Amino acid sequence: MRNNTSVFRILICTLLMALISGSYAAEPASDAMKAKHQWVLQHLQGKGNPPPFSFIYGGQPSKAVLKKGWRSENASRLDANRLQHITTWTNDSLQVKCIAVEYSDFPAVEWTVYCSNIGSKPTALLEDIQGLDVTLSRKANDPEFTLNGIKGDWTTADSFEPYQRTLKPSTVSKLSPLSYSGKSSSGPDGWPYYNLQTPGGGIMMAIGWPGQWASSFTRDAAGNLRIQAGQELTHLSLKPGEEIRTPLIAMLFWRGTDVVRAQNLWRRWYMAHVIPKVDGKPLEPVTQIQVDGSDTNNVLGFLNAGIHPDICWRDAGGSYTWYPNSTGPYKGDDSWLNTGTWEVDSKRYPQGFKPYSDWIHSRGIKFLLWFEPERVGDPGSWLGTNHPEWLLPGNSPVKEPTTAHDAKLHAQNQGNTHGKILNEGHPAAFNWLTNHITQLIKAQGIDWYREDMNGDGPLPAWRNNDAPDRQGITENLYVQGHLAYWDALRAMNPGLQIDSCASGGRRNDLETMRRAVPFTRSDFQFLEMKDVVEGNQCHTYGLAFWLPYQGSGCRFYDPYSFRTFYMAEFGMCAGISPANQAAQVQAYTECKKVAPLMLNGDYYPLTPYSMSKAVWIGWQFDWPEKGQGCVQVFRRADSNEEARTFTLNGLNPAATYELTNLDSKAPVQMSGKELLEKGLTIRMSEKPGSAIVIYKRVERK
Repeated sequence: MRNNTSVFRILICTLLMALISGSYAAEPASDAMKAKHQWVLQHLQGKGNPPPFSFIYGGQPSKAVLKKGWRSENASRLDANRLQHITTWTNDSLQVKCIAVEYSDFPAVEWTVYCSNIGSKPTALLEDIQGLDVTLSRKANDPEFTLNGIKGDWTTADSFEPYQRTLKPSTVSKLSPLSYSGKSSSGPDGWPYYNLQTPGGGIMMAIGWPGQWASSFTRDAAGNLRIQAGQELTHLSLKPGEEIRTPLIAMLFWRGTDVVRAQNLWRRWYMAHVIPKVDGKPLEPVTQIQVDGSDTNNVLGFLNAGIHPDICWRDAGGSYTWYPNSTGPYKGDDSWLNTGTWEVDSKRYPQGFKPYSDWIHSRGIKFLLWFEPERVGDPGSWLGTNHPEWLLPGNSPVKEPTTAHDAKLHAQNQGNTHGKILNEGHPAAFNWLTNHITQLIKAQGIDWYREDMNGDGPLPAWRNNDAPDRQGITENLYVQGHLAYWDALRAMNPGLQIDSCASGGRRNDLETMRRAVPFTRSDFQFLEMKDVVEGNQCHTYGLAFWLPYQGSGCRFYDPYSFRTFYMAEFGMCAGISPANQAAQVQAYTECKKVAPLMLNGDYYPLTPYSMSKAVWIGWQFDWPEKGQGCVQVFRRADSNEEARTFTLNGLNPAATYELTNLDSKAPVQMSGKELLEKGLTIRMSEKPGSAIVIYKRVERK
């Protein structure tokens, strides 16, 4: 079970150890690089050791099947920092290929396994395919294995809450997204990233699968821990020429006991090798405003106020949709749920969006448009009318929710997917979707493609389409098509960027994050709840360990609240007006200063995680290469403390830093040694209250 006090104690201890070591940045340790390379030699290149995956084929375990087959190996350098290893096994009609990438600038490795039928007849049954299957061992006197992670998103205040679980002897910990979902990061056990502490160090692990995965950590009575992860259900025969794949598995090795340093090593690997890039450069922070796609006065209002947004965002609904949907069944004829005809409504936008996108482009602003191509909610839509054979029924749940909260969400979503599901694993559907949306992107001047996926999720549609000897095949081909679709959009539209949404942050696995960034980390932000601000503070606290790039939308106009929503992507949900102009100018201006530090800096929590309103909560982002950083702290409404002192992290003790509290404006100077040892004292008379302190290293003349 969770123990937040224990988590905080570990974090504080590791922070102190980092300070003693004098390390200013989370650089890879040489022994971690050696551990990674040794692991690659043993598991990905060693003929005598089993590979790090498993399956059952024709009733036989993969270890026996692969031994009987013919094996070939090939290695090639992808670039200066990536070496690719391809190992292929062929056993009659079954071909198994493991494509692995070893990194030379980080102690990281990743792999994906492909199973193909190269024969002329269906294969025997492939079952229980695990993309990850490894066993670790500890000695009797070693510390126990400890699993660190966070919850997935399920539209609650405790989405992304950190947890720590000691993996005790004779126990099994199973984790997966919500049982009826198919969305890869949904639910309390649905976050597909882990930090496993092992004797002498640890391993960060990630699962890349925008579908229904499952993982397990099985601790035996001795000192062994078996780790498995893969598509949750596989029991299928492959047809001739057919190919399936496992989830992408990534592992990053670290040494020592400093959990926070390990998380920052992950953040650095993420920024170097995961986050989508444009012209070889990682995405930068952005600000956005909401628009209807034609009203230039709205944009001029922001520009005249001194706010220059990076993106004009046209979402699904508002007072009307941008696509025709007059025959849909959901909440009246004009509901955004009535999807399926992806054309610009000529009655509302006779000239389309191109005149508008041209106008904002001339002012240095990009255009974002919302899509939801997977869900076909309108039976009278173009897809529903012309190609019903491309659609999968989505109304019947696979199994009922197992918790009260799941049941509540399930009931709110009507127990279905709000319509049918476009089968992205169908070749004709894939080709139509790719070409049609590309045509729209080019014709309408779209720079950001926002893809959403609402309702319970696609899992019922996938599984209800499978025959008994083909369980898991629809999902597997669909996921491959889904990823190929995004790859094709980016290839056919150079410079296009993707914003991933699935009822909030419910599809943020590693494969998705390679192609997109989440502008809406959770739909919790939109709920009318008394703890929505504090919940969003806690969302930043937990999610910052794993995703440097995240976003949200703010609908509050007091500093305590809107400062909670500062992230790499930031925007306010209403247009500008005399009543909110001062708040909007302050928020957009401040976030422009803070966001680059939050994106590129190392992350250090400064307080325990807590939803209590009687405490302070806060964190620090430090960008050591730039000598810059920020401290963000919040005094909640019931806290009796007017001042707190925070010892900072990652600084050079020999350097001098200039610190500016954004509320006082007057900078002060302090030494790195003083900030590291005595700390930074922040006072707040207001409650609730907030403070942001930005600092930079003072260069010696």
